[in-house]
Amino acid sequence: MLMGHLFPLDGIGPEQIGLDRLAERLDPAAVDDKNVALHIMKKLLLTGRNGFVGQTIQCIVAKHGAQYDLELVIPTHEPDLSDQPGLYAMLADTQPDYVIHLAAQSFVPAAIKNPRETFEINFFGTLNLLQALKQANFRGRMIYVGSGDVYGLVDTEALPILETHPLKPRNPYAVSKVAAEALCYQWSQTEGMDVVMVRPFNHVGAGQSEHFVVSDFAKQVTQIKLGLRAPVLEVGDIDVTRDFTDVRDVVKAYLLLLRQGYSGEVYNVGSGQGCTVRALLEALLDIAGVTATITQNVVRLRPAEQRRVYASPAKLFKETGWQPQIKIEQSLKDALMDWEQKLKNG
Repeated sequence: MLMGHLFPLDGIGPEQIGLDRLAERLDPAAVDDKNVALHIMKKLLLTGRNGFVGQTIQCIVAKHGAQYDLELVIPTHEPDLSDQPGLYAMLADTQPDYVIHLAAQSFVPAAIKNPRETFEINFFGTLNLLQALKQANFRGRMIYVGSGDVYGLVDTEALPILETHPLKPRNPYAVSKVAAEALCYQWSQTEGMDVVMVRPFNHVGAGQSEHFVVSDFAKQVTQIKLGLRAPVLEVGDIDVTRDFTDVRDVVKAYLLLLRQGYSGEVYNVGSGQGCTVRALLEALLDIAGVTATITQNVVRLRPAEQRRVYASPAKLFKETGWQPQIKIEQSLKDALMDWEQKLKNG
C-alpha cells in the first residue's frame, strides 16, 4: 500500500495490477526485440518547466527518457503565456511531438487575492497555447494539467471521487481550472486537437514550494532541527484527510498518458487513499527526530474546508496500468533532506 503501515488510511484500494505489468510499460528491456527498431525518440516540450513538477519531469526524462522514447526540448526563448506570437515562435523552433502544459497560477490564496490575474494565466494562457499549437500545425498530444480542486465539496458518501462527479469549484483557482479544462475538451472535439486532461490531487516531494502544506511543515521541522527556530510548529487544520502521491509517481502517470488514454478524456491522478495531514506532520517529526509543540494559527485556516478527500484513479489504472509505487515515508524523507540542504546552504 502506498502509505505503508504508519498512517491511518481510508478509501477503496486501487485495482491490483501487478508491478511486473507496470514494469513492462516502463522498461525498454521488456520490449520484444523485433519491435525495438520501431522506437523513435519523441520530442517533449514543457510549459512551466522550472516549477515543482516541471523540474521533476526534467530529471526523470534526463535519466530515463529512453524508457519512454522521449527527449526533452529546451526552447532558446520561453515566452509568457500571454504572448501568443512568442508561443508560436517557440513551437516553430522546437517542433515538439508532445506538450505537457504545467504553467499556471496554482496557489489558492494568491488566486483569491487576484482572481483576474489567475484567470488570465490559467484560462487565457491555455487558449493562447492552443491557438499557437494550431498555428504551428501541431499533430501530437497535449496533456493539460488541471486539479482535483475542481470537485469542490464532496459528500463522504461520494468518496472516492470519480471523474464523473459534478464539478463545483469553490475558489478562483479551481474555477479557472474548470474553464481551461472545458476549453481543452472543446478543442479536442471541434479543432481536432489531441488533448488529454488530468486532475492531480495533492502531490509531494523534494523541491516543492513552501506555500504547500507538506513542504511548509518539512521546512518548519528542519528549522527546529537545525536550531533556527523555537520548537513550535504553526499549522492550520491538520485533521483533514487528503490524497497524497509522490510527485515522481504523478509524473509517470503524465508520461504514460502521452501515448495511452484517449483524447478528450479526463483522468484523476491520485493514490486512491486518504491520509490525515496530522499523520504526515507527526511522521515528519518522527523522521527528523524532533519534538515540538503544535500551535494552530487562525490565519492558516480555510473557511468551510472539505474534511475528507481522496480520488478514484481506477480509470487511469485501467487504461495505462499506472499505480503509485513510492511510499509516502520516502516522499517525506526527501522533502526533509531537500530543506536541510537549502537551509544549510543559506
